[in-house]
Amino acid sequence: MTTIAVILASTRPGRRGEAVARWALDLASRRDDAAFELVDLAANALPHVDEPVPPAMGRYTHPHTRGWARTVARYDGFVFVTPEYNHSVPGALKDALDRVYAEWNNKAAAFISYGMDGGVRAVEALRPIMAALQMADVSAQVALNMHTDFTGFREFTPAPHQADALATLLDQVVTWSKALEPLRAPRPTVSSRRS
Repeated sequence: MTTIAVILASTRPGRRGEAVARWALDLASRRDDAAFELVDLAANALPHVDEPVPPAMGRYTHPHTRGWARTVARYDGFVFVTPEYNHSVPGALKDALDRVYAEWNNKAAAFISYGMDGGVRAVEALRPIMAALQMADVSAQVALNMHTDFTGFREFTPAPHQADALATLLDQVVTWSKALEPLRAPRPTVSSRRS
């Protein structure tokens, strides 16, 4: 079965993204065309990129990098739940994306963003990164506004239309994840590519 990771990008204490990710997982769990799992960057404890060679070489030297590579490799597609920080993405998400390379290739990506303007600039920053990682980013997006989708800027209370937006996003990420499957040829395991 196609397996999609819902990646929770914020690692900040008191983050709003956890409620957003749980909402997405709850709606996704009602589908029978794919399995969805949460991947929380706060639980992965990745340091800043510390590999001596570029990730495209596939020679990961640190156990935390090899572990992250195995995590990313398990999935056929990704739904990134991200806040917008200073018109871009959280540093933890950028580090997680930059840490490995081949494990992202030929997979689909979708975005749920949140912020004062719906987090749309974070997604615009992510789209060229997806292209560089050879990922297919779908056009549907869920943009959650702190004014209309959060009560008092704190409690996540999505407007009714957001469930429809999420359903479209999930349709697209599942379809593209399946369509890209022939391109994801079996690769050597992470441990066999170590230097």
